[in-house]
Amino acid sequence: MIRVQREDFDVGAEMRALTTGNTGIGGLASFVGLVRDMAGGTGDSAMTLEHYPGMTERLLTEIDEEAHRRWPLEGSMVIHRHGRLEPGEQIVMVLTASAHRQAALDSCAFLIDWLKTQAPFWKLEETPDGASWVEARASDDQAAARWAKPETSG
Repeated sequence: MIRVQREDFDVGAEMRALTTGNTGIGGLASFVGLVRDMAGGTGDSAMTLEHYPGMTERLLTEIDEEAHRRWPLEGSMVIHRHGRLEPGEQIVMVLTASAHRQAALDSCAFLIDWLKTQAPFWKLEETPDGASWVEARASDDQAAARWAKPETSG
C-alpha cells in the first residue's frame, strides 16, 4: 500500500492494518522518519515537501513492487507526507512484513534507501538564515548503491 498525504499517521494503527489476519507474518520491520531541527533549537526551522501528484504514487508503487520481487513479502506499506512540517513531526513510514525477519529487514532498508535517493520529493528547509533546497548527499547514494542489481551478460 502506498499513500502520499498531508495528514499525520498512527504507526501502531498502520502496523495493525498491515498484519491483522495474516498469521504467515513472522517479522515486521519498520522505519519512521522524523523532521530534524535544522535551526539548532531556535524553534524557527521547518521543512516543506513538494511532489508531483500521480507521478509520485506511480513511482512509489513501482519500487514497492520491486521489493516484492526481490523478497518474499507478506505485505508492505509506504506512507510519505508532503506540505510544511515542523521539527519532530513524522515525515515517512515504511513497513515490510515477511515470514522471516531478514527479508523484512532487508526490504525495509531497500525501500528507505530508495526513498532517500530516488523518490520524487523536493525538500525546502527553513532556518533563521533563510530557506534552501536540500541537495542529494553522497552518503545516501552510497547506501542505496548496495541494492543495485548486478549486470548480466547476454
